[in-house]
Amino acid sequence: MKSAVEQKILALNGDEAVAYAVKQSDVDVVAAYPITPQTIIVERFSEYVANGEVETAFVCTESEHSALTACLAASLAGARTFTASASAGLALMHEILFVTSGCRAPVVMAIANRALSAPINIHGDQSDTMAQRDSGWIQIYAENAQEVYDSIIQAFRIAEHPDVLLPTIVGLDGFTLSHSVENVNALPDEEVKKFVGTRRFPNALTHEGKTAPLKLDPDYPMTLGPLAFPNYYFEFKRQQEEAMKNALSVIKQVHDEYARISGRRYGDGLLEPYKLEDAEIAIVCVGSTAGTVKTVIDDLRTEGVKAGLLRIRTFRPLPVQGIREALEHVKAVAVMDRSMSFGGQGGAVFHEVRHALYDSSKHPLTVNYIYGLGGRDTSPSQIREIYTDLQEIVKKNRVEEPVKYVGLRE
Repeated sequence: MKSAVEQKILALNGDEAVAYAVKQSDVDVVAAYPITPQTIIVERFSEYVANGEVETAFVCTESEHSALTACLAASLAGARTFTASASAGLALMHEILFVTSGCRAPVVMAIANRALSAPINIHGDQSDTMAQRDSGWIQIYAENAQEVYDSIIQAFRIAEHPDVLLPTIVGLDGFTLSHSVENVNALPDEEVKKFVGTRRFPNALTHEGKTAPLKLDPDYPMTLGPLAFPNYYFEFKRQQEEAMKNALSVIKQVHDEYARISGRRYGDGLLEPYKLEDAEIAIVCVGSTAGTVKTVIDDLRTEGVKAGLLRIRTFRPLPVQGIREALEHVKAVAVMDRSMSFGGQGGAVFHEVRHALYDSSKHPLTVNYIYGLGGRDTSPSQIREIYTDLQEIVKKNRVEEPVKYVGLRE
């Protein structure tokens, strides 16, 4: 797909790609606390602030809990806000994650995915964001630095859409993406600013009976995030679920509009299939691993193996119908999880995919492969072994071990 505008090629690692996208997105407030492997994001952005390249209020807080709290308050006052974190920092935000989504504050946050302690590990897996999958945040995962850049820009439009108004996480695998330099095609500043536009506010009825934009304003007093007793709380939560459903179409719409400008597509914005149309066996994964899987698929195709891939780009809201339609013709599916759900008989992505396939008219044989915890490398040869396992599962027409581990000493 051809770009509608001229772009410049920059050599950026994933963290720098985030910072550059935020720089172009006309953000009002950034509040942050450093943590590896996210630190480069806020360091680089602080340089933009110090150099006068942006008109952004940069707030250095004493913790990640405070950083998200500052973003929440600024967002409720009408500001476009951004923060970034990882691992234990995201875990420390846990309480405020729920408050932010419950207040319908469209904060955008980049997470350089990293393992959770103990023992201490600073390297990449997806345990941190998968642990927050029920916090009411949209979750988008990128495959490479280019998609990191593109996804951050899209995230502001998605989060702030009046039919959504939900905070949004963009995940990038720690070190694999956060610290690896790649070519990134960057849009002109004016094109990004025009794409994200100015924040729009739906109207709300105040306690004084006045109609006013939904934000904190002394001229139109209203309460956001109030105490809700049992006779009201349930309805607030149901509204969040409806907003998540709305986000499915909004994500696709924003993705398509961005593709017309940039010339870049990631499936339909929710799911990205690769050589899946006639595939008999397939892998489902999230994040940067998809790049390795695609290379293995290309090799297997030359050998006559009908292998395919379904990359889940948007994990929340989960595109259930899309997963079902994409995989119903496949004979066997391997779901790869870069996190563990202890005692849960498989990882989070496996649970979600099997749930999506349950009501399908056809049930592919489905097996879980847990891999790459704590940043452990997963090689093309190990991916190839997964496809070999799938061929055996098809031959036997049964899954003997529903949960397997890749590259693990046992």
